[in-house]
Amino acid sequence: MPDRDDRRWYHHLLQNAELVVALLAVTWILATYWLPLGPAKSVALNILFVAILISVILGFFTILQRYYKPILTWTLENKKTFLMIPGILMIFGITIWLGFNSVFGFVANGFEKVGVNVRTTSVWSGLTHTLPGIGKEFMPALDEGSFLLMPTSMPHSGVEYNQKVLGQLDMLISNIPEVELTVGKLGRVESALDPAPISMYENVINYKPEYALGKRGHRVRFRTDSDDRFITADHDTITNQEALEQGITKEDLIPDEDGLYFRNWREHIHSPDDIWDEIVKVAKIPGVTSAPKLQPIETRLVMLQTGMRAPMGIKVYGPDLETIEAFGMKLEEILKEVPSVKAEAAFADRVIGKPYIHLNINREAISRYGLNVEDVQQTIETAIGGMNITTTVEGRERFPVRVRYPRELRNDPATLGNILINTPTGAQVPLKQVIDIEYVRGPQMIKSEETFLTSYVLFDKRDGYAEVDVVNDAQQTIQDRIDSGELTVPAGVSYKFSGNYENQVRAEKRLSIIVPLVLIIVFLILYFQFKSITTSMMIFTGIAMAFSGGFIMLWLYGQGWFADFSIFGTNMRDLFQVQTVNLSVAVWVGFIALFGLATDDGVVMGTYLDQSFRRKKPESLQAIRLAVTEAGEKRIRPAVMTSATTIIALLPILTSTGRGADIMIPMAIPAFGGMMAAAITYFVVPVLYSLREERKIRN
Repeated sequence: MPDRDDRRWYHHLLQNAELVVALLAVTWILATYWLPLGPAKSVALNILFVAILISVILGFFTILQRYYKPILTWTLENKKTFLMIPGILMIFGITIWLGFNSVFGFVANGFEKVGVNVRTTSVWSGLTHTLPGIGKEFMPALDEGSFLLMPTSMPHSGVEYNQKVLGQLDMLISNIPEVELTVGKLGRVESALDPAPISMYENVINYKPEYALGKRGHRVRFRTDSDDRFITADHDTITNQEALEQGITKEDLIPDEDGLYFRNWREHIHSPDDIWDEIVKVAKIPGVTSAPKLQPIETRLVMLQTGMRAPMGIKVYGPDLETIEAFGMKLEEILKEVPSVKAEAAFADRVIGKPYIHLNINREAISRYGLNVEDVQQTIETAIGGMNITTTVEGRERFPVRVRYPRELRNDPATLGNILINTPTGAQVPLKQVIDIEYVRGPQMIKSEETFLTSYVLFDKRDGYAEVDVVNDAQQTIQDRIDSGELTVPAGVSYKFSGNYENQVRAEKRLSIIVPLVLIIVFLILYFQFKSITTSMMIFTGIAMAFSGGFIMLWLYGQGWFADFSIFGTNMRDLFQVQTVNLSVAVWVGFIALFGLATDDGVVMGTYLDQSFRRKKPESLQAIRLAVTEAGEKRIRPAVMTSATTIIALLPILTSTGRGADIMIPMAIPAFGGMMAAAITYFVVPVLYSLREERKIRN
């Protein structure tokens, strides 16, 4: 008997040799190109990890295929009990999407009518906290490989002070090992398209990639010794951490295809967010405000759309600058108290505060010297501001010749009074004898929108909160203060929220049309295929299951316990980048792609069921169930293969970290969870088909 079993196993292995070789080849190729555990781990360990992942997924579907017939037989005999499972999944998915309080709020309202308040119970509060609903945002921020630090100093600060602070910021940020280049700018160019005061800085910060890259942008390996220490061009050996501390770069190392990758980031730096935290720490300079997390391209888009230098903010409109500044500062204090708003990033424009020097002409004094107003103004313009007196011609080029006092004679308000003015008698009189010098506070920049003077109040969200939720919290807090009388809106003043929030509102309106339209189109395609509304509805349940599975996966990604374990020293939460994912355009695009995939298994099942029933024409309940079981058993293999290959193909996307991964991961999460949940359609479609045919017989 053992010899016969061995021969049978050996014969079975030979029959499936092509499949085994193909599976091993796919595992090896996928592991070497994917490197899920990271370049720091060996290729062999990455291959083993990929093999485990594929084995778990294929093993699950193999077991499902093996025991499909007895499970399907049980579901056909207990239809009502089984159909409760997809029903519960659908309710759970909708509750995750909209929130427990929104879905079951009618229950609490009903109890309140009879005098019972269930909202304060521990069960209701716990469920509301666990299932608050999925947050909303426009789009996840793309990793641009650089940051834009845009702090501001006080309006009364001068050019010298701002130049000094800008230099300090550049030096402090450049000392961070992960930063490759820092370029700072203050003020604006001679253009109406860049209305920035000198108190506003723009520091473009390029940071290094996680691993050293070659000319083509691919990771490069460098020579190491037996202890995995890098060998430098000077034949010294050094660890990766020591190399970073000593400022050694890839130019000092020796490329070697059999070596290891060189990591540019320190051990405690795991993501660009950690680099931003380092930047914020060193950029704390007295007299300089904090700034929200920005990226150059993203910020330019926001500024073109809204005029603000932050992803979220409030525009305050009013009749005069003093009023809108005072009201904006009140809003700033309120925003700092909102739990979801980052307090250090809330900042209202200081509109008034720029020091101005007024040179008021004393008409009685100038009349004693025989001067008129024009004479004095021309002297002030020429000596202080400068005047073009001629133009030089050099070939095709023209250069204006400008005359004014040297800087040391006009760089201090006291020295301005010593400027001499010629009188008609030929005498020269100091300017301070004919003018009164006055210091006043004025605006550093005047903005207007929709014919109103405008001021901005900028703020940013805390980690773990969605943009739309933060704006809603801020709106509600401000409105509560107005209703309670703590905040009074001055006459003629209005405000509105602006930023990416507006993009999300517009996108939500479009998606409310696109998503139902996609579902209608999918249903019509199914109807044209099966020529039956009931059959099309059965297969359409696959979309409902996938929809629920997608939201369940989004909810799991926001739970701290989900995937919180390590394999081969790598935490799965870090590997699959498990963190809170908000509903965005990228997520909805993932759902739209999922709707097409989710019907594949149902179409395979439904097509063969129709063919089987047309061929056999069963006339009893037992015959119907037998026909359904046989049809399902013959079509479970292609259905399982479709789901398994799709799920395996999504794994590299879920662990990707390159350019575009910020968009691809939210797109892949609904598809991954939806295809896992859509496996239940292997049973739902046959059960519903059997239910319909049995009802026909009974009638």
